[in-house]
Amino acid sequence: MAAQKINEALEHIAKAEKYLKTGFLKWKPDYDSAATEYGKAAVAFKNAKQYDQAREACLREAEAHENNKAAYEQAGMMLKEMQRLPEAVQLIEKASMMYLENGTPDTAAIALERAGKLIENVSPEKAVQLYQQAASVFENEERLRQALEMLGKASRLLVRGRRLDEAALSLQKEKSIYKEIENYPTCYKKTIAQVLVHLHRNDYVAAERCVRESYSIPGFNGSEDCAALEQLLEGYDQQDQDQVSEVCNSPLFKYMDNDYAKLGLTLVVPGGGIKKKSPNAAQDKARGPAAVGSHGDEEEDEYSGGLC
Repeated sequence: MAAQKINEALEHIAKAEKYLKTGFLKWKPDYDSAATEYGKAAVAFKNAKQYDQAREACLREAEAHENNKAAYEQAGMMLKEMQRLPEAVQLIEKASMMYLENGTPDTAAIALERAGKLIENVSPEKAVQLYQQAASVFENEERLRQALEMLGKASRLLVRGRRLDEAALSLQKEKSIYKEIENYPTCYKKTIAQVLVHLHRNDYVAAERCVRESYSIPGFNGSEDCAALEQLLEGYDQQDQDQVSEVCNSPLFKYMDNDYAKLGLTLVVPGGGIKKKSPNAAQDKARGPAAVGSHGDEEEDEYSGGLC
């Protein structure tokens, strides 16, 4: 089966090359026919799992079609099958730029997203760049929901990579667009994510300002999100690790996107924090100094006769 497909592909390559030849009676190459044959060759090579030759056929198809953008993208996908991901992304990016130049921005953004998915596990930094580019294209086309999806992916990758300064900016961008489309409950969730990022940056002032500015979002003041954040900031400011942990272990925080939930579970107050007083200590305080003194008397009585 594979050998048959390879022979079929080679026949199409031969036909394509014949269409490109010129002679005494044929002054111009037939690029369209050659491109069609190269495309058929690419499919046959792919079916035979000869991905390198399939990629080469796609590139020849692109050249014959005067930089056919779809063919470049297909060549990139052949490289993906060969696990040559950086090269695959490079070709898909090239296709995306050509889609933009050709006036099809939506297709360009989708290609950028596809490239981001390919490279995400190998090079998160590159994936962030691709998702942000896709978001920018979607935003320019006023497709804000798609832009938000891309920004969300970028923000989570930035948090995962501990690029927290950039994550804070990305989350602010998300929040601004959610506010623009009047999706206020999601704005509250983005505020929680922002505060966690700022606190992991050891920037309490930025975290507090973030909550304060969110009071202008309809419904935020008085929401459970607002109450939890105020409690979190109070605990952090007072270096009360127990209070901070209690908030961060609440369902409101634990059921966020995994990357943000992890920020909550790993949040430590400056200086290691203080522990809540033990129940015995609380009882002693309630009984007053006399009760505490009686404990001391008992200890003295126990050893009043000496050790012997």
